[in-house]
Amino acid sequence: MAKLLVKLQRYFRRKPVRFFTLLALYLAAGSLVFLHSGFAGEPTVPGSQRGPGASEGPGLPYLGVMQLSRGFKAAAATMPEVGRRHGPWFKSTSKELAERGKAGDYGSTRSRALRGRSGHEKEEDRARYIGCYVDNTRRRTLRGVSFFDYKKMTVFRCQDNCAERGYLYAGLEFGAECYCGHKVQASNASESECNMECKGERSNTCGGVNRLSIYRLELAQESARRYGSAIFRGCFRRPDNISIALPVSQLMLNMSVDKCVDFCTEKEYPLSALAGTACHCGFPTTLFTLHEREDEQLCAQKCAAEEFESCGTAEYLLVYQTQVQDNRCMDRRFLPTRAKQLVALASFPGAGNTWARHLIELATGFYTGSYYFDGSLYNKGFKGERDHWRSGRTICIKTHESGQKEIESFDSAILLIRNPYKALMAEFNRKYGGHIGFAAHAHWKGKEWPEFVANYAPWWATHTLDWLRYGKKVLVVHFEDLKRDLFVQLQRMVGLLGIAACEDRLLCVEGQKDGNFKRSGLRKLEYDPYTPEMRKMISGYIRTVDTALKLRNLSGVPDDYYPR
Repeated sequence: MAKLLVKLQRYFRRKPVRFFTLLALYLAAGSLVFLHSGFAGEPTVPGSQRGPGASEGPGLPYLGVMQLSRGFKAAAATMPEVGRRHGPWFKSTSKELAERGKAGDYGSTRSRALRGRSGHEKEEDRARYIGCYVDNTRRRTLRGVSFFDYKKMTVFRCQDNCAERGYLYAGLEFGAECYCGHKVQASNASESECNMECKGERSNTCGGVNRLSIYRLELAQESARRYGSAIFRGCFRRPDNISIALPVSQLMLNMSVDKCVDFCTEKEYPLSALAGTACHCGFPTTLFTLHEREDEQLCAQKCAAEEFESCGTAEYLLVYQTQVQDNRCMDRRFLPTRAKQLVALASFPGAGNTWARHLIELATGFYTGSYYFDGSLYNKGFKGERDHWRSGRTICIKTHESGQKEIESFDSAILLIRNPYKALMAEFNRKYGGHIGFAAHAHWKGKEWPEFVANYAPWWATHTLDWLRYGKKVLVVHFEDLKRDLFVQLQRMVGLLGIAACEDRLLCVEGQKDGNFKRSGLRKLEYDPYTPEMRKMISGYIRTVDTALKLRNLSGVPDDYYPR
């Protein structure tokens, strides 16, 4: 054996090219073997095949983490005809399914129905279960937005998704599909037909095959109600001079919300107002501010082309916001001359500072700066992020500092205060999930959350107390008041900055208020993370801040900060 090895060594010394060729072939062969072992076989994907008597099958792939396989095409060929699902948030189409077979034996139907009822009772505070309904893939029962998640769908998640978008109803189907809408347009089905467990919580029922478990959302925000891509703004009295307030109009004998919204979108106006058979388009202005909403019953005249929709009347207009961007408040620049005073935009972390910066930039047309530097914010359009905070080129400076020396560096300040329960959770999400991300479940359940509350809750109180004590000229703004009455609070903030507020520009800001840093409500916690001990501690800090505000003749904290 040794002689053979010596001969091979001498041979390859004389012919090195052959040696390297053989080595390359060997490595290539090994790679092919490795790839074959890693990819051969059928893919493993979650979900259930839709077909007669099939309780488990290859089903649809969950594309949050795409799995590849040499046998994937072959497996796909054996699947029933279904519409493609390009991820958990893809909206369905009318061709989604050619046919859904009758449900097979899903087992334990009665026990699942009982579990579903117990789940319905738990949801009563935010939604009311109204029953099991028939659904049709060609004409949906709930015709708003929809999304799917074949791994983690829960009743709460579906309700939250629909409520956040202002819909009145949320329906769950096939254990993993969520549909939203303003009207239920189908007949009831037997409760036993809604017999599929939710993919994300087996204790609850999420509809069945062509069957929807529907909830009426008690907490849906009417001000954000959507119709397709448009946002419902409300019912409003016809302005005095409608041809000036809403300059473009069109007579539509077969009126529908879609037709009026599409018409105004094509004309590039952000507002679409339905007045019976007339469609009006325009901008929010001082002639039509959208601040004084009327009872929606005054606008409840059926559309000529759609019996389930309201199209307003000649005197009361139903208004929707289209997807056209109102550009009257989008221009921003640095200050033309160096600012004589440094104004702080001070807040505890998680209190909405970035959102307030967005509003101030839109309202004034000038960039805001920061005591720190955050590359992700700069990339999102906060160009003042790179400037040194003393540069004088920005209208105000973001800061979370609370020491005496740092506070006295500023000539005046807007102090933004938020409910500590909400602020702590927001900052915890930012710390472990990024500006619009979420902390993982393990962080909430692990040691990180208790330690975070113990360290940050006292800071929430001392931050406000320090700014009230050391700040030279402090304007207190409560985050909750800013959300509730943006126009008035933004006027106060802009006034402190020394900018003459243009009313039309502020009205434009109301339509663009969310910006790029609104954390979605889709992954809100389904339980209260605060222990009784935490609540007792935080309530003490709230009372301390409330007393400090009142001693300075300011309004105390809002009533919903803690149970009184």
